[in-house]
Amino acid sequence: MKMLAVLVVIIAAQAADVRVKLTQSDGGAVVSMELDKYVAAVLAGESSVFKSDEALKAMSIAARTYAIRLRGRHAKEGFDFCATTHCQRVDVKAVTAHLQSIADDTSGELLWFDGKPAFACYTRDCGGRTEDAAAVWPDLAAHYLRSHDDPYCRRAGAPRWQWSGTPLAIVSALQHSGLRAPRRLDEIAVKDTTSSGRAQVLTLIGNGQTVPISASSFRFAMGRAIGWDTVRSDRYTVRETNGRIAFEGSGAGHGVGLCQLGADRMGSDGHSYREILAFYYPGTLPGLTGRGLKWVRMGGEFVAVMTTQPDQDAAIVQQAERMARSLSEQTKLALPRRIEVRVYPDLETFRNATGAPGSVAGQTRGWRIDLQPVRILRSRGVFDSTLRHELLHVLVENEVDPRVPVSVREQMVRRLEHRN
Repeated sequence: MKMLAVLVVIIAAQAADVRVKLTQSDGGAVVSMELDKYVAAVLAGESSVFKSDEALKAMSIAARTYAIRLRGRHAKEGFDFCATTHCQRVDVKAVTAHLQSIADDTSGELLWFDGKPAFACYTRDCGGRTEDAAAVWPDLAAHYLRSHDDPYCRRAGAPRWQWSGTPLAIVSALQHSGLRAPRRLDEIAVKDTTSSGRAQVLTLIGNGQTVPISASSFRFAMGRAIGWDTVRSDRYTVRETNGRIAFEGSGAGHGVGLCQLGADRMGSDGHSYREILAFYYPGTLPGLTGRGLKWVRMGGEFVAVMTTQPDQDAAIVQQAERMARSLSEQTKLALPRRIEVRVYPDLETFRNATGAPGSVAGQTRGWRIDLQPVRILRSRGVFDSTLRHELLHVLVENEVDPRVPVSVREQMVRRLEHRN
């Protein structure tokens, strides 16, 4: 049977994973989002044109890892991330069931390096060669973010771009960003390049002056004042023509890390998401833990338990199976054919994989339950009550419309707890 009338009482839901400040077009509010819902919204904002599901999986892991590593980037402003490309572009309204399923299927997976979440940055189009991270962020000389050739991006066939602007418009854009420039601009020259051939330092020439400026500062100034489809990357040549300053180049963005254009090409060619991640972040490992623990699946008729300690957690399968059947009978809610209980080996792994704080004993997304280590929950005397609460969430999630707010679903579970 379907759940009774949707409750309208809004109460505090389980601890949210990330706080995001939406763009003004979406209301500009700061909202709390479960980590996988945030990842799906990033896929909608950053990768909605992808053709390959394997590339989407790679992107979801990169986006989740980015969020875990950089959470609190805007903490002084009262939120974790903005919804623009300064952090990761979020488009909540464009999330589809398919994008959410990709985020859910990779739930908990992060990209690891030396036991810690990697700096999983990415770029729209590397132009055929990725950039070295140290060229963009001098204090980030990561081995897995070194410049390398990208034949997949070249095969994707992105066209070269062109843009030209008047000297007056360019000077105005630079001044708008508080950057120094000659009052009359005659010429722009590339003074220094990176190892990948991208402009690193430019020289602004005019009015008897030569003013150096970083190429990235120049690009951001043009983007903010004139438009982000002007100077699309730092991979270009520049010349003066007919009173205008013309740029011709390839690529889009800073060029570091995963190239979205190349990743989608790799996926379309039949490469797995793990192969995509290995190509763009060599030396890293995707997984639920940074220590390479082996997960074992133990299954019952309705409930499967994923654990790294099968000898200790074997009894959970039958306990969860009995509890799920009993709750289904008591609530008259249908029992899903697929329930997964994932028991994490330690608190740090649980926090890294789920994005939840240590105060949260467990959380549920659809048919999947994530739990803190059993020994910790038992020592606090809350294992049985936590498992019961999360199984009720599975029963409710199986019945209600996914658009029902999380807080309302939590209230349904609490009502059922008190009733049975």
